[in-house]
Amino acid sequence: MDEARLADELNELVKQFGGASDPTSKRLEVLAKKAEVNQKELQASVDCLRESLDYLRVCIKYLLLDIEATRRENDYLQKLLKDKDREE
Repeated sequence: MDEARLADELNELVKQFGGASDPTSKRLEVLAKKAEVNQKELQASVDCLRESLDYLRVCIKYLLLDIEATRRENDYLQKLLKDKDREE
């Protein structure tokens, strides 16, 4: 079930129970409102988690790029040292 449909159904439940006066319907109204709040909090948490994962991906890509550059530099420096040893 997608989030928009869930939110619509929760809003519909709140509207349906809004005019009722018996204790059971009041309790259901409170539960429906709590479910809506919980759904919004969950969505906010998921959004925050996605942002964190995106940031982590960028950091990992940067570190991989840095490692590869360090390897190339290391290979180059080792080659220079071998060439210098051969000249001597």
